[in-house]
Amino acid sequence: MNLSHISIVVPDLAAAVKIMREVYGLTCGPVGENRQQGVRLTYVDLGNSKIELMQPLRPDSQVGRFLAKHPGGGLHHFCLGVADVAPVTAALHEKGVRVLGDGKPAYNIHGQQIAFIHPQDFLGSLVELEQQAAAPPAGH
Repeated sequence: MNLSHISIVVPDLAAAVKIMREVYGLTCGPVGENRQQGVRLTYVDLGNSKIELMQPLRPDSQVGRFLAKHPGGGLHHFCLGVADVAPVTAALHEKGVRVLGDGKPAYNIHGQQIAFIHPQDFLGSLVELEQQAAAPPAGH
């Protein structure tokens, strides 16, 4: 496993990109959308990891509900890169760890399979697992 990224929810993605550039001298990549997750997002590449900035596309998404509770935004989750999400989540499930979602594979905007671990099962923190191996099936 490795640290892939930390994810920060922001109320205004354009304003956050401007702050990253003007205040911190950090460059954000292109803005993309993940309709499955209900977010617009961009990444700041730090070389060995990234900062993901997310703005909800709709208020009923997980990120939209987070922003409703934290109107100024804030740290949402951190992401660990794994070789293959399915066997990692299966092994964690056997140990009593709850994997969030409906059991169907989910993908990020780069086409990598992802899964989330319940915060109560990782020291109070939401953790995303991101597959960093082969590309997913066509159409994702």
